[in-house]
Amino acid sequence: MTVDKTVSIRRALLSVFDKAGIAEFAERLAHHGAELVSTGGTHRLLAEAGLAVREVSELTGFPEMMDGRVKTLHPKVHGGLLAIRDNEEHQRSLADHEIGAIDLVAVNLYPFEKTVASGADYATIIENIDIGGPAMIRSAAKNHADVVVVTDPEDYQAVLSAIDAEGGVPYQLRQRLAAKAYARTAAYDSAIATWFARELETSAPDYRSFAGRLRQEMRYGENPHQWAAFYETGDTRPGVASARQVQGKTLSYNNINDTDAAFELVSEFDPADVAAVAIIKHANPCGVGLAADIKTAYTNALRCDPVSAFGGIVALNRELDADAATEIVKIFTEVIVAPGASEEAIAIVAAKKNLRLLLTGGVADPKGEGITVRSVAGGLLVQSRDNRNVDDCELKIVTKRQPSAQEMRDLRLAAKVAKHVKSNAIVYVKDDATVGIGAGQMSRVDSTRVAHRKSQDAAEAAGLEGALTAGSVAASDAFFPFPDGLEALVAAGATAVIQPGGSVNDDKVIAAADAAGIAMVFTGMRHFRH
Repeated sequence: MTVDKTVSIRRALLSVFDKAGIAEFAERLAHHGAELVSTGGTHRLLAEAGLAVREVSELTGFPEMMDGRVKTLHPKVHGGLLAIRDNEEHQRSLADHEIGAIDLVAVNLYPFEKTVASGADYATIIENIDIGGPAMIRSAAKNHADVVVVTDPEDYQAVLSAIDAEGGVPYQLRQRLAAKAYARTAAYDSAIATWFARELETSAPDYRSFAGRLRQEMRYGENPHQWAAFYETGDTRPGVASARQVQGKTLSYNNINDTDAAFELVSEFDPADVAAVAIIKHANPCGVGLAADIKTAYTNALRCDPVSAFGGIVALNRELDADAATEIVKIFTEVIVAPGASEEAIAIVAAKKNLRLLLTGGVADPKGEGITVRSVAGGLLVQSRDNRNVDDCELKIVTKRQPSAQEMRDLRLAAKVAKHVKSNAIVYVKDDATVGIGAGQMSRVDSTRVAHRKSQDAAEAAGLEGALTAGSVAASDAFFPFPDGLEALVAAGATAVIQPGGSVNDDKVIAAADAAGIAMVFTGMRHFRH
């Protein structure tokens, strides 16, 4: 098999759902002497454009049938694609069966992913599973030593440029297009398999595949020695993948990771009920605030840890307005992500040319379905999204003292924030804003103390004595195995605590809370975040 040759295009088969640019592509191929063969709607479009084009049924001797389900599944198509040009036996078979070689296939597929995303019914989704298209793509890609396969309109120009320059398509380009073709059919089949698993409510099918389309190749990953790229899965969930970047530098790997964490956190709060702002650094919140307006919510969030907020990500659950924009740009911020922004706010942010502004068009549904994937040596860990929060819990007050109405409001906020803090997680809240966050410590007592110390630093920065945690409430993402963690919260000034419960030492922890005169609430729901 000779691979270093340039393939001239004598016959091209064009069958595309996305018809962008196909008429111009066909016209240029015809100009270079290619015979055009096509199907259905593509044939009509090319004929209306005045091009000489044969119906595939003329090539095969069979009409399109079964509502177009059967049209290209024929030896005169696949034989023309799979025949090795310098194989004498293959050439005799072509001659014996009067099969003409096909040198180029341009195919893109029925829009299965878009059909699923549109909420179409089962039967409509099934009809949008392409059969003939993937078959032709795979045949042409396998025989890329002799055949050019094009699955993306964005590649038309590369093919035409090669033909203009060299009279044909070189092997390196054919090879690259074949690799892209197999990746496309793999992604397509992955989308179908994922849809079936969801329809059948199969959480762990025997085989699972994951696919995406390249959105952005990055300069590097978490560190400069790592390569990285960002792929879109087609999920319509509002967030960093679907957002429109209004301005600023290209997002980095860490920017995207942190922005996703920030926007998922603020999406826990219904914008119709309250304005919410989260400031994120290294995927952990360093401040979260609620208020009647975005500006106040931001200042509440910033007060928790203004030092860590420098160079952070700011996420909003409501439109960015001018007042909030004026406050946010006062310190160095990497990214602002919000459902929308006023023109005045956009103009204010524009003064900081490197500040990225992302608009998502809405908040994410915190109860939405989905999966998370993490690689380990030799495999993938897959789980459903943590799409529940304290609002889904039957809360149980386990102490003698009942929390006040404001304490209960703050406890709910603390619990929602703790869900988004790396475990072991401790969150202090006072008056609708975090006042101390301890993240990612090996000991829950250490997280408690870290949060308290940072609240002391924040108080000093604000010219206050003591710690912001005085008179606060606190949340833990998991139970306290011993009373020492609770006692550390009390020492920091907490007057009420919310935690999952479930420790063998719950009775001792409750007794310690009663001895300290604080209120404690059990949720029955843990939120580890590793």
